[in-house]
Amino acid sequence: MCQFMIESLRQRLEFMNGNMRILTATQVLGMFFRNMVLPYVSLFILAVGGEPAQVGIINSLRPLAGLLIFPISGYLTDRTGRVKLIALANYLTALTMLLYVFAPSWEWIAVGALLQGFMVFQFPPTSAILADSLDPRNRGVGIATMNTLANGVAMFSPYIAGIVLMLLGNNNGMRVLYGFLALSSIVNATLILRYLKETVEIEKTEAKFNVLTVLKEAYTGIPELLGNLPRSVKALGFVVGLGFVANGILSPYWVVYVTAEVGLANIEWGLILLFESIFKTVLTIPCGMLADRYGRSKTLMVAMFLSVFSLPSLIFARTFTHVLLVRLGAGLVGALFFPSSAALMADLVPRELRGRVMSAIGRGSVLIGATGGGTGGPGMGYLFTIPVMAASIVGGVLYSMNVSYPWVCLLGISIVQLLCVILFIRDPKKAE
Repeated sequence: MCQFMIESLRQRLEFMNGNMRILTATQVLGMFFRNMVLPYVSLFILAVGGEPAQVGIINSLRPLAGLLIFPISGYLTDRTGRVKLIALANYLTALTMLLYVFAPSWEWIAVGALLQGFMVFQFPPTSAILADSLDPRNRGVGIATMNTLANGVAMFSPYIAGIVLMLLGNNNGMRVLYGFLALSSIVNATLILRYLKETVEIEKTEAKFNVLTVLKEAYTGIPELLGNLPRSVKALGFVVGLGFVANGILSPYWVVYVTAEVGLANIEWGLILLFESIFKTVLTIPCGMLADRYGRSKTLMVAMFLSVFSLPSLIFARTFTHVLLVRLGAGLVGALFFPSSAALMADLVPRELRGRVMSAIGRGSVLIGATGGGTGGPGMGYLFTIPVMAASIVGGVLYSMNVSYPWVCLLGISIVQLLCVILFIRDPKKAE
């Protein structure tokens, strides 16, 4: 009986091949340290002299580089391979983290955010190699398993970071946390360069690489590229894009709102995020299985329906328990949304176009209710760069006008997402 159970488990985990193990290991390490930093970035900006409006400005700078880098990355992903691009991005990320470690004022953080935006060139190759490394039959549970393992380790990160900030203060504590994040990026880059394998055969060409030519081809080719995509791909890209816009508006202000308006301490906010992570981690693999069994679009619809009633309700929160319930709702929505949306995008987009399509509209994933500064996910395409930049600035303006306005805006966005899923998104008859 025991042998049978072991064999059954082994068969269920067959999708965890060499590439999946490396991608999972690097995501686990990276997420552990990112989740220490991201929930408290806004407090760091305020600690070095910034204001709420400047928090929005800083977060608007991060996506700017995507306008230039995403098309180039998509081009290189389909023509020169994935592994070296991913490794290079991680090494450069470690360098940009030093600006945060030694930042004497919020302007340094702004420069760091701008430079960090260039590191998005790792996302199209990562998205493509992840999709290539998973069998279509197991994509939902495969993505869910990788995400669950990463979240399982990282669930304690915000709470640990809260303790560090309590001991060292928001200023010095964040510098220490950024230093550890830089070190983790170096380790990840080395693992990727040594162990990750290419999934496509790259044709050697005599043609010279020209940045201007790549940008011209990328942007002039957008109408043709999008025109040839199924309606469900366009609709899914729009839904995910709205998710990035929502995060651009809200993500920097979760921690500011719960500490300034509800009156929670940093460590209490970290504890809430810990409970949310545990909740989401437990649910993600079952939700991935549901997406594989009953359909990605149906699971996506349920997620969007729940999101309408969960996250916007923060404006009614008055206690620790109220905020906890809101974030548990976000955890459930995220567990349903992430594996179903990412698997659906991989199902719908042809392998030979994944680099270009995913650089344009993303890999189909976004973190619902992201609590750190930025867009909330590694899968944003360059078509959403300007909307997210604008959203980040608007978020700062809205919060300065009335602290509840960003969450009222989120309610409207969630309703539009739900209608889009209901009307336009369907599973393909045959997955790519």
